[in-house]
Amino acid sequence: VQLQACGGGLVQAGGSLRLSCAASGRTFIRYFIGWFRQAPGQEREFVSTISQSGGRTAYADSVKGRFTISKDNAKNMVWLQMDSLKPEDTAVYYCAARDGNRVSSQAGAYDSWGQGTQVTVSS
Repeated sequence: VQLQACGGGLVQAGGSLRLSCAASGRTFIRYFIGWFRQAPGQEREFVSTISQSGGRTAYADSVKGRFTISKDNAKNMVWLQMDSLKPEDTAVYYCAARDGNRVSSQAGAYDSWGQGTQVTVSS
């Protein structure tokens, strides 16, 4: 599966952004889709993931209650709604796909990665 993320931009603290991840391929429904982010000089970190059916989701503690992941299998799309953004959310955000049946927050468990989209939150 090939992935492409978009929707990043510059926003003030407290604002919102909605990231999109478009997937190609008829096997999209097989995959967990995850969002990760990487700030300059830091390791890539888990943000959120959603199961094949959309029935299971998981979030990093740092974004819980502020970010919401959703998907539409018919459209091969996953979204990350980010509200109440903070300067520490500034990073390049990536979507990734994982062919499995368990929730995972480990970047190494994901097989396919899209290009990142930059999110910058000003204070």
